[in-house]
Amino acid sequence: MHITGGATATHLLSRASDDVPVDTPRLPAREAAERELSKPMYHENDPNLLERGLNRFWDWVGGIFDTASGIAPGGVLGLIVILLVVVGLGAALWWRLGTPQRTPGSSDSLFDDRPRSAAEHRTGAEAHAAAGRWNQAVQERMRALVRSLEERTILDPRPGRTADEAAAEAGHALPDQAGALRAAAREFDDVTYGGRTAGRPAYEALRDLDLQLEHIKPRLSSAAQGAAE
Repeated sequence: MHITGGATATHLLSRASDDVPVDTPRLPAREAAERELSKPMYHENDPNLLERGLNRFWDWVGGIFDTASGIAPGGVLGLIVILLVVVGLGAALWWRLGTPQRTPGSSDSLFDDRPRSAAEHRTGAEAHAAAGRWNQAVQERMRALVRSLEERTILDPRPGRTADEAAAEAGHALPDQAGALRAAAREFDDVTYGGRTAGRPAYEALRDLDLQLEHIKPRLSSAAQGAAE
């Protein structure tokens, strides 16, 4: 069989084209794969956003636990013992010290914005006590006590004064009652800032101190005594 030169060339080109593999460019192929995988049918069982967040959180906690257990003596068992000891110490401190108290600052004024007389504070304190509202009764009685000292000029009226400051200042003029004044201020702070609950005995002790101070004359300083003489 005789094959012409043109037919031979055509036949060779056809065979060459069949032997060369088809090479699709990488970028279009990747984009096509991403479009295919982005279809909802491939993501019906994927975890939602909350589940993914929780999974990452627990993975993070697990990593911390694994690291700590590798450092702690005895491995996981040693870490558990250490955690139990820490929890036990925290519970013991909480039971011993009670609820942490907020330290009164300069903004913890004894009085509110509306000035009232000692008699008005005493009336309010007795009303609270009659209703069994001992916290409010203690607060009002302490205000009555300090206002009375101001009215008698034992204390200079000063806005923003705290119960502790009033007790410390009054203790200089009334040294025999300094301890009782500090205890009264501490009781006021406990129920006002420390989350403690007062009772009848606390209020009655404060009321008795208030009435006692009404009949006690302040001790003059040496300078004041010299001026009086």
